[in-house]
Amino acid sequence: MSHIVIATRESRLALWQAEHVRDLLQEQGHTVELLGMTTRGDQILDRTLSKVGGKGLFVKELELALEEGRADIAVHSLKDVPMELPEGFELAAVLEREDARDAFVSPNHARLEDLPEGAVVGTSSLRRTVLLRALRPDLRIEPLRGNLDTRLRKLDEGHYAAIVLAAAGLMRLGLASRIRTVFEPEQMLPAAGQGALGIEIRADRPDLREALAPLVDMTTWRRVAAERAVSRAMGGSCSMPLAAFVQDLGDGHLHVRAAWGDAEQAGALVRAELTDVATDLVAAEALGTEAARRLQAGGARLG
Repeated sequence: MSHIVIATRESRLALWQAEHVRDLLQEQGHTVELLGMTTRGDQILDRTLSKVGGKGLFVKELELALEEGRADIAVHSLKDVPMELPEGFELAAVLEREDARDAFVSPNHARLEDLPEGAVVGTSSLRRTVLLRALRPDLRIEPLRGNLDTRLRKLDEGHYAAIVLAAAGLMRLGLASRIRTVFEPEQMLPAAGQGALGIEIRADRPDLREALAPLVDMTTWRRVAAERAVSRAMGGSCSMPLAAFVQDLGDGHLHVRAAWGDAEQAGALVRAELTDVATDLVAAEALGTEAARRLQAGGARLG
């Protein structure tokens, strides 16, 4: 058993995630403490992530804490983790996934279909933007940055008729009552890794890899490995309007769905779908890469 320091962002959701991992590790007999940090992604709120360096801004400071030995592990929302980690770092564990779907949140409207023509919907996700436009071309999609509480406050202040958030974050913070509707994947395909937590370590720490092994959910890891492979093969950038979602059908079969849209002009989405056996991470990644190849064959552009 060992003493483990967790590097975490200081938003309420990030702290919940780190505390969740802390509790799981303590059940394994380890002593655990948190090292709270503010990242550049948390500080820059006036521009979209795609314009200031992508979601990697949320993880770089945490990686520096690992590199300098101030922390042992970093807990991330997997959808915020770049597709290629810096040399010397690795993903050591993926935990069981929460609901991966997107949530429709609105004070006055139960469903997206109920919004009046021209209503303002808040999101800074290019993926959500192109998918919303495909569903409701008449809506005005406006930027929405900040942590979960900030986004909900801006909605409540009347800046938006509705906003779209990850269902997982709302559920983890006990805010499921704010969800009016959950979008089924057929309506709005989730982002790669959405709803899953990943734990990053330095690659030269096999002791931590061993300590984290009991926390691994291999079914989730296979699914998100395929999803992240789609994104990696498409260029791996958060400045790309790309969705990827994988379901486990049992008996080793994974069902992969991916979608790409043009952020500059509303139009038809390019979609890809396939099912095959993938009982390990290598095979899962190969499936995701094939889905990306099919997107490109359909006209999707690399990021």
